Amino acid sequence: MIHHVWGLLHHPEREWHSIRGEHESISHLYAHHVLLLAAIPVVCALIGTTQVGWTYGGPETYRVSIANGIALGVAFYALILMAVAVVGTLIHWLARRIDTRPSRRDCLIFAGYIATPMFLCGVFALYPAFWFCMLGMVIGLLYSAYLLYKGTPSFLGISHERGFILSTTTLGVGVLVLEALLVVIVLLWSMGTDHSVVWHFSVEWTLL
Repeated sequence: MIHHVWGLLHHPEREWHSIRGEHESISHLYAHHVLLLAAIPVVCALIGTTQVGWTYGGPETYRVSIANGIALGVAFYALILMAVAVVGTLIHWLARRIDTRPSRRDCLIFAGYIATPMFLCGVFALYPAFWFCMLGMVIGLLYSAYLLYKGTPSFLGISHERGFILSTTTLGVGVLVLEALLVVIVLLWSMGTDHSVVWHFSVEWTLL
């Protein structure tokens, strides 16, 4: 639930045990955590791209119209929700050879909570400069990785040794999923600007 946010940021290992004891359902997770926090990057990106404008280091800014911003925001929101489900399913699949394999429900709930730092770092999109958004992404990714390593044994009930292997594999594949998602997001939020901006951002993300 939303009150777990502070615990995950301040004392994650203890919070993972608390979350595990709640036996939360997937629908409850989405209704009380994911749907709320996933709105942060969407709303911030909408405000940033329509009121401030995209910039990639130069003096020029490229704004998205309100109408386009709302439509793209809906698509952005749907992609985020889908990404949580994809990562959760991925964790469940990667754990298929573990004797104490966690259920798909637990893996999806785990994915929803490890995405918390990424959701919160969506506030960086209020100022959609390329370098600034990259900074926010790196901060969110690093803390999500920390929650992943802490939560695999604490929440999923996997030994530290197997948990480390699972976490490392999940992180590697998850980064690829994130990069693909970011490319789509950049293209989406660039649709309201001219084609040269779309091309420029596509090249920048590809080089990463």
